[in-house]
Amino acid sequence: MSTNPATSSLRLLPMRPRDPGESGRTASTLELFFDLVFVVAVSVASVELHHALTEDHVVDGLVSYSMVFFAIWWAWMNFTWFATSFAVDDWLYRVLTLVQMAGVLVLAAGVEPVFADQDFRIVIVGYVIMRVAMVAQWLRASRQAGDARRTCLTYAAGIAVVQVLWIAMLALPESVLPVAFVVLVLAELAVPVVAERSSTTPWHPHHITERYGLFTLILLGESLLGSANAVFEALHDEADLGPLLAVATLAFVVTAALWWIYFWPPHHRAITSLASSLRYGYVHYVVFAAAGALSAGIEVEIDVLTDHSKLSDLAAAFTVTVPVALFVLGIWWIALRDHADRVVNTVVPLGALLVLLDPALPIPFAVSAIVLVAVVVVLVLRPPTTAPAGH
Repeated sequence: MSTNPATSSLRLLPMRPRDPGESGRTASTLELFFDLVFVVAVSVASVELHHALTEDHVVDGLVSYSMVFFAIWWAWMNFTWFATSFAVDDWLYRVLTLVQMAGVLVLAAGVEPVFADQDFRIVIVGYVIMRVAMVAQWLRASRQAGDARRTCLTYAAGIAVVQVLWIAMLALPESVLPVAFVVLVLAELAVPVVAERSSTTPWHPHHITERYGLFTLILLGESLLGSANAVFEALHDEADLGPLLAVATLAFVVTAALWWIYFWPPHHRAITSLASSLRYGYVHYVVFAAAGALSAGIEVEIDVLTDHSKLSDLAAAFTVTVPVALFVLGIWWIALRDHADRVVNTVVPLGALLVLLDPALPIPFAVSAIVLVAVVVVLVLRPPTTAPAGH
């Protein structure tokens, strides 16, 4: 193992830009461990959304969920793209990553106060902990980044400034907090756009898309848990055995179909330029948030069937169909459409729209399951093209 002579006494490895064509690059055990901590935050956010929806606090619940999920998604995404460019395996990199993981746990502890009282203090503290650790990572990377040095420093400065503004937001009157939140979200989103303009950091297409795929699996796993919970409820209440087992079965079919649709296109071909990588990264907010909300929707359906929800049957059905439609449309837009023929590019978005008709039927999301299975059949019969559509 080679070391930098200037830092060998600290047992640190040189943090140079990684080779974007490196063969055999896969997610590290540290990255997988990092993802597991985010499972906690996502699970807590999904549970709180479920409670808000079932209590018929739909608008407040969706707004709180969208805000909290941004903090979760943005912190995860920033580390993921940094790691594909500069990851090393030494003690300092591990410690700074563990600090970020600790910040996730703090953030998760603050999710319930956001939903209950719009109290963002704990969430912001956890978020800032994660982001300050990222500042340290970018500063370290800048020392040996070569042509990307200015980019690294821009990232560090931009992230640091926005964190100060997040802390300052806590002193603002409650009436202006929503506006301030939107402004700071836009500021966060602008940092990579500004930083990458001078010199782009190298990303490994297969590695980065593998990371996104693994996080998607985690989120879809939450929906499978919802399917299992329907079975558990059925075993405890024999009167509702039939409908609950039907929900469990349909939830499993829908989740499996979403997995199939997500992994059908060659994701690594979707990030061939800075513009396409930004689109891929940013639109995944919709995909991830929808996947997390789907598990909440399944739980809401269970509550309706067991008479534990204040929502109507129609409204409860939409808590499932809207996330499903958003997930399908999102992944079609960023990864699927450029590698699909005209038939697939008609069937997939049309299928997402048909899913929204499901609430008109008395059986919870039966149409969603049928439509998604039909979409999967089309995808099986018409594999991805080897070049982007239109080329």
